[in-house]
Amino acid sequence: MSHIPSVALNNGVLIPQLGFGLYKVPGEDVADLVPAAVDAGYRHFDTAAMYGNELALGRALGAQLEDGSLSREDFFITSKVWNDQQGYDATLRSFDDSMIALGLDVLDLYLIHWPVAGRGLYLETYRALETLYREGRVRAIGVSNFQVEHLSRVLEERDVVPAVNQVELHPWLQQRDLRAFHARHGITTEAWSPLARGALLEDPILADVAAKHGRSVAQIALRWQIQEGIVVFPKASSPERIRQNADLFGFSLDQEDLDRIVGLDRDFRSGSHPDQVK
Repeated sequence: MSHIPSVALNNGVLIPQLGFGLYKVPGEDVADLVPAAVDAGYRHFDTAAMYGNELALGRALGAQLEDGSLSREDFFITSKVWNDQQGYDATLRSFDDSMIALGLDVLDLYLIHWPVAGRGLYLETYRALETLYREGRVRAIGVSNFQVEHLSRVLEERDVVPAVNQVELHPWLQQRDLRAFHARHGITTEAWSPLARGALLEDPILADVAAKHGRSVAQIALRWQIQEGIVVFPKASSPERIRQNADLFGFSLDQEDLDRIVGLDRDFRSGSHPDQVK
């Protein structure tokens, strides 16, 4: 039994609040890292067509299911349609390709990877996601890297409210206006790059809070996001770090800690701004 709590999406589907991110994880490493993550309690794995490791993840999951101690229902798997596959028909084809690679009949969550608004296809792409959802091929649908303007158009012109918006989020980029919009519309916030690709690990305020609790800076940053109700999935490349990132539920940040972290917001992006992705 995993010790990681779940949160309910807007359609009632439960998603583990802590997951394992597979961005830039080479396929040859997945076979070792996924079992280490499962041993540490992870059941939520986040991949994408663009990551090039869906096939490796599918094989690793199949290996986990072989002994019968875990079932498919124990896992929550997310994938995403890439920018050059946007459009109604192309998205459906991309989804089929992802499902073949993953070896799954039903996906837990499918996202549009970026809005790429200049191409003008994200509404048609989302319509394809709605089709997959209505057909029961995916349990929940959503978006990634969408800003308020993109979300507003989806809410106005499509039928299914996105279950999730996955965005870069960490103590240096807290996305409070966007998260407030999510809260008003029942959209769960997911955080990618929750440690700003390591940039915030030397932050003196976070280091001070970490010393107070006898924890690492990474654990403090991740625990802050857990207490904010955010679904988070750090990447890690060693079993020790995988275990450390999962050890977030035996302590809490107090109000003084939270107030100090609020003051760290500086609109710092470690990745691309959505407007820059074409």
